[in-house]
Amino acid sequence: MDKNNLGIVIIGRNEGERLPRCIKSAIRETDVVVYVDSGSTDSSIELARQLGAEVISLDLSVPFTAARARNAGFEFLNAQYPSLNYVQFIDGDCELVEGWIQQSLDFLSANPQFAVACGRRRERFPNASIYNLLCDLEWDTPVGETKSCGGDALMRVDALQAVNGFNGSLIAGEEPELCIRLRQAGWKIYRLDVEMTLHDVAMTRLWQWWKRSQRAGYAFAEGAYLHGMSPEKYRLKETISIFIWGGIVPILLFILSIINQWFLLGWLVYLLQIIKVAIKKHKLISKRLSLFYASFVMLAKFPQFNGIIDFILSRKTNKVHEIIEYK
Repeated sequence: MDKNNLGIVIIGRNEGERLPRCIKSAIRETDVVVYVDSGSTDSSIELARQLGAEVISLDLSVPFTAARARNAGFEFLNAQYPSLNYVQFIDGDCELVEGWIQQSLDFLSANPQFAVACGRRRERFPNASIYNLLCDLEWDTPVGETKSCGGDALMRVDALQAVNGFNGSLIAGEEPELCIRLRQAGWKIYRLDVEMTLHDVAMTRLWQWWKRSQRAGYAFAEGAYLHGMSPEKYRLKETISIFIWGGIVPILLFILSIINQWFLLGWLVYLLQIIKVAIKKHKLISKRLSLFYASFVMLAKFPQFNGIIDFILSRKTNKVHEIIEYK
């Protein structure tokens, strides 16, 4: 497939040394590269221009979201390069793996029913912290037709235009929300068994992991609010699970344990859930890693519950919630 039909949108803010790696990997694939900056205070904008990317600076008087940044880059490409058929989205802390673009273009060219192709995102430094490793494990999902993609993905321009792009008001979870609208419009999403990007999550502290998990809970709740009544009950199961395991069960066990200490044994139910999650994840990774991953999946229910409460309160007060940043 000819790469002349491709444009690349990079979004970021204060990415430091990660941004040059990202831009260079993009320019290696195509001359049509746009970097959308969301209020950087470092030299990101100047550096992007020096490396050959076109630059858009978001108006920060309007609340920033990653979805809004992606839309801005996509709209710029549509206006300046209307003949493009494909767009690769990538975060500024990532780097495209050589060979990904060609393989994903070839796939979409041969399979016109698919709107999105994604691949394996890997953490650049998985051994730098347990939180980096958790992210790498999280991104290891089954290949084949899937329901959603992440922030790094190759998409058809006409499919994206047909559903009016990303929902710019979402502070998180904008990619799967886009994918449900694409699927409702008759398109499909596919994950190739191909290395796609290297990501530098730079997460070394517990509070970063907590904030990232809190953001996920917010995204689940908002997704369920928007599409939970659809035939597939989008994000409803995940939201209910978080509400139960992150809120109802611990509160109930705490109260019962005050009444009778034997109810402390009830906390073993979390161990059973960890084993259940680990068995499912063990299909993809080792037993040791699956237990490690499953333990944090259950621990994450607590900050995710916090995120759900944040969403409920923002809806009740009609307040626009600021993005939840973890770095």
